[in-house]
Amino acid sequence: METKLITAAELHALNDAGLAVVIDTRDPDSFAAGHVAGAVNMHDIFTFLATSDAAGMAALQEKFAAEFAAAGLDGEKTAVIYEASMNTGFGQSCRGFFLLSFLGYPKVKVLHGGFAAWAAEGLPVSTAPVAPTPGGFELDPAAAAIMMDVADMKAAIDDPEAVILDVRDIDEWIGESSSPYGKDFCPRKGRIPGAVWIEWYRMMKPGAHGPEMKSSAEVLAECATVGITRDTPVKIYCFKGARASNTFLALKEAGVKDVAIYFGSWNEWSRDPSLPIEEGLPYGA
Repeated sequence: METKLITAAELHALNDAGLAVVIDTRDPDSFAAGHVAGAVNMHDIFTFLATSDAAGMAALQEKFAAEFAAAGLDGEKTAVIYEASMNTGFGQSCRGFFLLSFLGYPKVKVLHGGFAAWAAEGLPVSTAPVAPTPGGFELDPAAAAIMMDVADMKAAIDDPEAVILDVRDIDEWIGESSSPYGKDFCPRKGRIPGAVWIEWYRMMKPGAHGPEMKSSAEVLAECATVGITRDTPVKIYCFKGARASNTFLALKEAGVKDVAIYFGSWNEWSRDPSLPIEEGLPYGA
């Protein structure tokens, strides 16, 4: 199986050959201070909040199809997405990977180790502004199967074969906080009923240039602790789909066949009082 992770050295070669469109998901100030030569800054890959209803998904698709095309993606070049490092941006490069996969873009990679790995290798850093040649690519409607809506998650609650995987930080899982943006950012704290938990950080380990994804065997060992195998249908959520995307990539790299993300995640679910939640501590007092 072809890996979706690319090393800094591999990206350098691909970029030099003119075969990549490099997308930097960091904030504009960090991008301006130095980035991979030719990279396009798209911080809203991380910041854009989506609702999972039909209108929300149509807006998401329209926005990012246009934005990725404007960045130069043409269906032939490989999109390579990066963030500062794998554990400092809440999985924002992987969120870009997931969005392009949702659109059906055929060639998508994530820079393993992020910009930290690029800088550690001593590879060229640029501060030059970028004016990409716009591209355009065909959307694949079938690719949207990896994207769940509220109805899909409600069905997963009642599906004994599926595992609902919560990958949020510990304070969110135990119901102390509603989000990474503050304890009371959302009106309710808790979990989607029946969910199991693997904190997203557990998909990574220390590497020579900072955090990197664990091996397939290591990821599957983490999954086994909550009953997930390569054949388990896995339905992931977090707060807005970024940390879930980091886990999505880790699971797909490990060969888990059926993985989907509820992209609206807790930001959407918790705001609808008609939707069920589990509150309090996730274990007996």
